[in-house]
Amino acid sequence: MQNLLRQIRLPALILILATTTLPGCSSLRFPGVYRIDIGQGNLITKEMIEKLKLGMSPRQVEYVMGSPMIADTFHPDRWDYMYSLETGTGILVKNQITLYFDSERLAKIDDSLYKDPDKLRNDLLEQMGLPIPPGDDKAESAPAEPASEEPPVIES
Repeated sequence: MQNLLRQIRLPALILILATTTLPGCSSLRFPGVYRIDIGQGNLITKEMIEKLKLGMSPRQVEYVMGSPMIADTFHPDRWDYMYSLETGTGILVKNQITLYFDSERLAKIDDSLYKDPDKLRNDLLEQMGLPIPPGDDKAESAPAEPASEEPPVIES
């Protein structure tokens, strides 16, 4: 009987150890297990960027952009807006814009890490190995025509 208990203890110990340590390994990808897409942060649209103007107050910027993802206590004049999307297959795309204030006015817009949403979508499709819809690649290379400032004429 004692011999049987010793034989059961080792596999039970291994099983307990495995069940307590393996769930913490989020990098493990088990086949057939569905993983959801996770989007985090502030979604930054072209319209939001177009509304930003130098000289705006922090309240005006917050009205346009929403609350910043990171408001650093040590650098209160810097607001970071970030967005990241990790798909269930492990593909990661990121977008970021940083705003700098001076004397309670927007002084600088750093959009060096910003990609417009169409470019971001095309990057995601490319990483997934899916075809980019026709016409989207043309929109990136050709500059958009400026909108007419004159209202349309309506004849009665």
